[in-house]
Amino acid sequence: MFLPASFFIGLRYSRSQRNSGFVSFITFFSIAGIVLGVASLITVVSVMNGFEGELKKRILGIVPHIVVDLKSTNESSSSSHRTFNTWQEARQELLTYPHVKHVTPLLQSESLIQSSKALQGVLIVGILPEYEEHNIVHSNMVSGNLESLNNIPYSVVIGKALAYKLNVSIGDTVRIVLPNKTIFTPMGRIPVQRTFTVSGVFNVGSEVDGSVVYVHSKYGAKLLKQKGDGVSHLRLYLDDAFNADLLSDLISQDLPNLDITTWNESQGALFSAVKMEKNMMWLMLSLIIAVAAFNIVSALVMVVIDKQGEIGILQTLGMNRKNILNIFIVQGVSNGLWGVIIGSVLGILITLNLNSILSLIGVSVLGSAFAGQNLPIDLNVNQVFIIISSALFTSFLATLYPAYQASKTLPAEVLRNE
Repeated sequence: MFLPASFFIGLRYSRSQRNSGFVSFITFFSIAGIVLGVASLITVVSVMNGFEGELKKRILGIVPHIVVDLKSTNESSSSSHRTFNTWQEARQELLTYPHVKHVTPLLQSESLIQSSKALQGVLIVGILPEYEEHNIVHSNMVSGNLESLNNIPYSVVIGKALAYKLNVSIGDTVRIVLPNKTIFTPMGRIPVQRTFTVSGVFNVGSEVDGSVVYVHSKYGAKLLKQKGDGVSHLRLYLDDAFNADLLSDLISQDLPNLDITTWNESQGALFSAVKMEKNMMWLMLSLIIAVAAFNIVSALVMVVIDKQGEIGILQTLGMNRKNILNIFIVQGVSNGLWGVIIGSVLGILITLNLNSILSLIGVSVLGSAFAGQNLPIDLNVNQVFIIISSALFTSFLATLYPAYQASKTLPAEVLRNE
């Protein structure tokens, strides 16, 4: 196969460094640095992606992506604003918007839940179980089911963490108290309260398990002294929770009288912290590749000094500065390419087998409380491509200064004493 002379010589120089002592030593560590940097970046970013995905599934699976308050449309006095006669009509309208997968009726209120053992503040969520087939709670029920809310009057479905704290199980009764709503009695003003039967326990595996309880919307409305099914809000399920702000702005433009809240208001700080931590890990591990690139610069500078005589001879044979420049660019990039290839293969293999490796050496990253769970892994092909491209580009940049210095070599000076 025909190769340009500069390409051929550059490859020969990269292969011959094993006999050049200290230069070979520096080159080895530059390649090793790129291998470690690329492998570490692929592995750590894949784990961070996995954790972010788990947070989205476990937390945003329960926390509504968008909640639309239907009371605001009825309270609007402007004739130019569209109003809805029923929540079913509003639901059909919202289903037409992009990114919206499902819309379910909702009633929610802050409350206290009490057993004979403990008292806990929770968010009581009134639902119509027939609309909740896509709720993540369905696939994470430990005992009972959401349909029991239809069959058992004044029943409640709670999280496993909350059930453990209250020391209750299926069939036990708990008392739900609304501290913000009171009634007059012969004993004076007391909070509205009622006993509910535990008919189901779910375990999504997030902090929300201890702070959200589900009741039938009809019985929630009676507890709140409201008429009908009590539906006052609509919950929007999106194809991606991170589209919530975009869709909220779009709905607000078309229906300005609706009061809209997104998951960012309650969980935004958590996901911002995760994103910042992910970006910092990118930066820290990218510095390993940058340090390895500096080693490429050092190695090439020493190669240029060592090859001064050969550079002069090549110039006298007709090579121009561009050809000399290409020789050392090829040499540096070839070293970087080996590091990127080995690092990519190593990083992908470690990522795909990380849980097996940790199990083999007996390490529990998640701690004893999560001994039965594996690290969440999400190997993103696009991110791997970005890591590989960035490492190769960094290696290319590292070759420019030494190659430029080599191209400035004057053959008359270096060959004067030959």
